[in-house]
Amino acid sequence: MAIEDDLEKPFIGSHGKSSISIVLLSTLVAVCGSFQFGSCVGYSSPTQSAIIRDFNLSVSEFSMFGSILTIGAMIGAITSGKISDFIGRKRAMRLSAVFCIIGWLSVYFAKGARALDVGRFSAGYGIGIFSYVVPVFIAEIAPKHLRGGLATLNQLMIVCGSSVAYILGTFVTWRTLALTGLVPCILLLLGLFFIPESPRWLAKVGLEKEFGSALGKLRGKDADISSEAAEIQSSIDLLRDIPRTRIIDLFTARNIRPLIIGVGLMVLQQLGGINGIGFYSTQIFTQAGSASVAKIGTIVYATIQVPITIVGAMVMDKCGRRPLLMVSATGTCIGCAMTSASFYLRDGNSDLQWSAPMMGVSGVLVYVASFSIGMGAVPWVIMSEIFPIDVKGIGGSMVVLVNWLGAWLISFTFNFLMDWSSTGTFLMFAGFSGLTVLFVAIAVPETKGKTLEEIQASMDIKKEFCHTSVVG
Repeated sequence: MAIEDDLEKPFIGSHGKSSISIVLLSTLVAVCGSFQFGSCVGYSSPTQSAIIRDFNLSVSEFSMFGSILTIGAMIGAITSGKISDFIGRKRAMRLSAVFCIIGWLSVYFAKGARALDVGRFSAGYGIGIFSYVVPVFIAEIAPKHLRGGLATLNQLMIVCGSSVAYILGTFVTWRTLALTGLVPCILLLLGLFFIPESPRWLAKVGLEKEFGSALGKLRGKDADISSEAAEIQSSIDLLRDIPRTRIIDLFTARNIRPLIIGVGLMVLQQLGGINGIGFYSTQIFTQAGSASVAKIGTIVYATIQVPITIVGAMVMDKCGRRPLLMVSATGTCIGCAMTSASFYLRDGNSDLQWSAPMMGVSGVLVYVASFSIGMGAVPWVIMSEIFPIDVKGIGGSMVVLVNWLGAWLISFTFNFLMDWSSTGTFLMFAGFSGLTVLFVAIAVPETKGKTLEEIQASMDIKKEFCHTSVVG
């Protein structure tokens, strides 16, 4: 069998290494894809003025350059679940890296707008697959008591990638910045040779020997994996009797709740404005203050994301997913309201007009700090946890597609919305952040401390109704 022949057993980890070391190594290799994701997202903000100047682009042309990344990512999202289910999590990450490398080289050698757009589209397709397969891979290899914290490394590395792009972009040319995007791809391609495949995927495709070997490497040589292996295998055996998954199967009583939660969180994450603010933060700081304020604001924006995301990762498995989401969404609402008020004061004749630049910069920084602690990472963690494995591919693809559709909508329309009304744009983002708090309070369950199988069993509306009826 071709898949069996190409499992690429890790070169390390088979000689008694501690369980946590292999899990950490596997996670660190996977999140090189997340770093690549962040590099692509962060690229357009510091390079905007230079690319517009070098190619004499209009606002709409640069908006296309910035947003076509998300169009490629949408297509990557549509195919991500099927690809990773068919060829495995590791090969899917390898494929993503190749598309990103092609994209960066196209941008670097670009002589006109068309080559720029082709490069961004190719990189977008790659990160569209990364955005699904990385959190799923981490969730499938991590022990339950570490899963939340390790999964948050996905968002941490996205933030690190965008932060590095923001900072480097203020010192190097846009072509040089494109070359730096190759580094995480190369590290990922090399690192994949040293880590095992997802045990749950191996079990799903019937490779029982490789499944046991991979799980043993991840849990440690002397660990008793019999209970966990039996639970995973039992879940897989039950799924084998279920007919082949179709899109309509997402709307059954068993799957509709995770679909609503996953799609709802991604829609609200994007309508809160993150990709408009992230793609064009330098422009926002310039409009709120001046060019010097913009440069300082961009560097501060880049640096505060990382430590706050680390804090979120540290507390996720202690505080839980729901509290982090609600605190985070409340903070993004306040940040957007502050930024909206700053533009209102800037455009008016108030005695407080002098405070507008500081309030605008502070509002954006409050927004990004709040987003980084919860709304950035937690929706992806929950997405990777809630879908049963038989619909994880198609359900995850649907959720990621919705996320990238929202990302395209916001990133493409942001400049036009700002021309319409800077005050109104940020007030709208504040409103959606407020709705997020209500949605989490009403619809999102706590998944902290539960196995994937326990979480997925609790999602079945029909079973939950029957249980409630019996208890009643």
